[in-house]
Amino acid sequence: MSNQSAITAAPGSLHSRLPTAGWLHRNLLDLEELSAEEINHILDTAVLCKEATNGCRRKIDVLAGAAVVNLFFENSTRTKTSFSLAARRLGADVIDFSASTSSLSKGESFIDTAKNLEAMGIDAVVVRHATPGTPHLLAGHLDVGVINAGDGPHAHPTQGLLDILSIRERLGDLKGLTVGLVGDIAHSRTARSNLWGLKKLGAKVILCGPPTLVSDRWRELGVEISHDLDAILPRCDVLNLLRIQFERQHTSPFPSVREYAHLYAMNRDRLRRAKPDLVILAPGPINRGVEVTADVADCPQSLILDQVTNGLAVRMAVLWLICGQRQQAADQTADSRRIV
Repeated sequence: MSNQSAITAAPGSLHSRLPTAGWLHRNLLDLEELSAEEINHILDTAVLCKEATNGCRRKIDVLAGAAVVNLFFENSTRTKTSFSLAARRLGADVIDFSASTSSLSKGESFIDTAKNLEAMGIDAVVVRHATPGTPHLLAGHLDVGVINAGDGPHAHPTQGLLDILSIRERLGDLKGLTVGLVGDIAHSRTARSNLWGLKKLGAKVILCGPPTLVSDRWRELGVEISHDLDAILPRCDVLNLLRIQFERQHTSPFPSVREYAHLYAMNRDRLRRAKPDLVILAPGPINRGVEVTADVADCPQSLILDQVTNGLAVRMAVLWLICGQRQQAADQTADSRRIV
């Protein structure tokens, strides 16, 4: 099928998937609550969205008439832009909320602000907040879909999904793969979402970093702990290099950035000692020379830019599954009223 034919056929293709896939969730709050089948369904839908939009470059109006609000209380470049563009690629209207110019500055509560937005006829809220559990609180008060775009150090489900999709595209089935999550595990919502998604799909997970950032308590979740990147490197099929989140730290977790880079940065020498087909991920923003050297960040094994594209595909899939479900329910209600 040509690209144009795929785009033309996309609305019907997507519509046919929703009622038969058994997607039962109104929200996407974290990956811990999803089954392997549900995670794979999101990933499969993301592949369909990617194909239907010619690699996330073209628009299809399957969500025409839907409205999505970006409710971001933390700075964001990739995630906010990605959600906005994903919604527009599907034909939805997007409203970017600014906390500094909203009624929150006049004393209105967070929940009242959200409920007022809901009363305007929106279909979904994409929320990022520094406080863990904020999207869960919001979901308990709203009837529209709530999508977690990052809640403090707790969870970032679409980041976990796009990382997993990038691995799946390059290496196929995740079952039996060994994935190393390297860096600031203590403050990383990406690590938590990756951990749950990878384990549910059958991958072995190793958390690696300084003892100050990788507690032995993580073993309770069924993962391996290491403080020596060079020791685990030959076993890894994938390395996900996590940013050191200085903004969330109250004390220095290591003596210097230079020492951290010496022990944990992925560089050309380490790349030569790894598996030939090692896949390198980094959720961004990347700090070249800290978590990864520039030559490795841009090497053929790096999927850093693929992750950005797959972020669009995953977010289109999530928006389709949540907003499309609402549209389908509304259409069914309208049909039943006409019959009566």
